[in-house]
Amino acid sequence: MNAFQAPKGTYDLLPPDSAAFLAVRTAIAAPLRTAGYGYVETPAFEHVELFARGVGESTDIVTKEMYAFSTKGGTDLALRPEGTASVLRAALEANLHKAGNLPVKLWYSGSYYRYERPQKGRYRQFSQVGAEAIGAEDPALDAELIILADQAYRSLGLREFRILLNSLGDKECRPVYREALQGFLRGLDLDEETLRRAEINPLRVLDDKRADVQKQLVGAPLLRDYLCDACKAYHEEVRALLTAAGVAFEDDAKLVRGLDYYTRTTFEFVHDGLGSQSAVGGGGRYDGLSEMIGGPALPSVGWALGVDRTVLALEAEGVVLDVPSATDVYAVPLGEEARRVLFGVVTRLREEGVATDFSYGGKGLKGAMKNANRSGARYALVAGERDLAEGVLQLKDMESGEQRPVALDAVVETVKAALA
Repeated sequence: MNAFQAPKGTYDLLPPDSAAFLAVRTAIAAPLRTAGYGYVETPAFEHVELFARGVGESTDIVTKEMYAFSTKGGTDLALRPEGTASVLRAALEANLHKAGNLPVKLWYSGSYYRYERPQKGRYRQFSQVGAEAIGAEDPALDAELIILADQAYRSLGLREFRILLNSLGDKECRPVYREALQGFLRGLDLDEETLRRAEINPLRVLDDKRADVQKQLVGAPLLRDYLCDACKAYHEEVRALLTAAGVAFEDDAKLVRGLDYYTRTTFEFVHDGLGSQSAVGGGGRYDGLSEMIGGPALPSVGWALGVDRTVLALEAEGVVLDVPSATDVYAVPLGEEARRVLFGVVTRLREEGVATDFSYGGKGLKGAMKNANRSGARYALVAGERDLAEGVLQLKDMESGEQRPVALDAVVETVKAALA
């Protein structure tokens, strides 16, 4: 056993599996780039207060799962448990909302950290790609983001995911519903911690996954019955835009999501092939978050999609991604002169965008060809003293086993043509 192992709840991402993760990140980002979203990167840690205010004091994320610590200078920091609060903080700090072109559209990719009980699909460090549209209240924006996520998943070949949709109302109608829900919850047989949560944010209780709690929640008042006319109209427009775009969704009156900042539109992407960790991504509108963290009123909407969970969903559906080979050509030199010549050819091929590897360490033909096989290369370039004397290299097709001489001065063009 090694002296050190990865910390509990984390994992190492190594080839060849890492190629699928890269492909998923690229596929999720692709539709965002075509819709005007610019890339943003924020620090892995922020001031604790940003998440306490933004994510919510009563959430499990803040109360139980956040990695918080004090620096030697006495500053209270936390590893980021989610992306939205950090991205909004960065946009506000840079005054992007004052540039005059709202919404500010940003996308990001990175690792997030929560101290959770590790299980398949739930890790203490996990990877997400997210998108935020900051500074505009428009149902078309909510619909746009859901459509872009749907496009990303479909481009990967995922088919068996569902989109759950709900509205959480706004500051006009939410308080009326909150009061009705609190009245209902006070009459239930709930433990002290859950009752405390019900007083701070009763919507959190609806999200409780415990069967005994869910059983008691049957008959709880539903938010959709309390929506004001403006929220109803907004939600209907989001639904109509999704329907017109051919994006299927399911109305879920109990969907609240795990963060306190959501208003109006909330949605989740779920995949039934993942067992209990069925959510592969989700998001919603968070019109009051900017003010919560000390900014101006900037109605916004966004989502985050889990890269780890998406990879698991692809596996559950048996989807094998068409990942480009790490190596197209493997160069095998036999002798010192051949090493020098072939190394120059390898460099030129790489400059031309051909993924090329080289037999290092002076292996013999047999050992080098074994490595060429393992590399997954489509072709091998072999050169010995006799080949060089004749001004040629041997180009071997690794699938058919056929081999032919190629003039040294034409090798780059020949290889590119063969791969094309």
